[in-house]
Amino acid sequence: MKALFIGRFQPFHMGHLKVIEKISKDFDEVIIGIGSSQYLGTVDNPFSGEERKRMIEESLRESYIKNYKIFMIPDIHNPPKWVNHVVSIVSDFDIVIANNSFTQELFRKKGFKTVNTELFDKANFSGKKIRKLIADGRKWEKFVPKSVSKIIHEINGVKRIKDLAKE
Repeated sequence: MKALFIGRFQPFHMGHLKVIEKISKDFDEVIIGIGSSQYLGTVDNPFSGEERKRMIEESLRESYIKNYKIFMIPDIHNPPKWVNHVVSIVSDFDIVIANNSFTQELFRKKGFKTVNTELFDKANFSGKKIRKLIADGRKWEKFVPKSVSKIIHEINGVKRIKDLAKE
């Protein structure tokens, strides 16, 4: 069976990694959809789709996870048509793993089975919280895989987030 896991991954953090570690054991293949993949350079979406893809690939390589594929899923801002849009990009999956009730509802209405993700310390493993910690110059690295921290530093992501927070 193949599981679809969609997120914005802004940035990819330890909660995301723990979910993928678990579902990679439960399913033959994990299909990772990078949502809102066309956005970058905003407070909510500081990283490009390609930067997020690299974060995910490096993190999964470090964790020896190989049974995955990654797809870019641009946002179309049309909820009734969104599931069909996703299916046009990623057509071969059996179940949707999501914690967002709206995402689940949209997929269920189209006949897909959905399952909640297990939450791993949601208070700390939140992209919004991590971006805020970075913007405020506080400790954030422990909330992301080592490879993600390295990539964020390499692409000058700390400065990017701080600059975006000032605007």
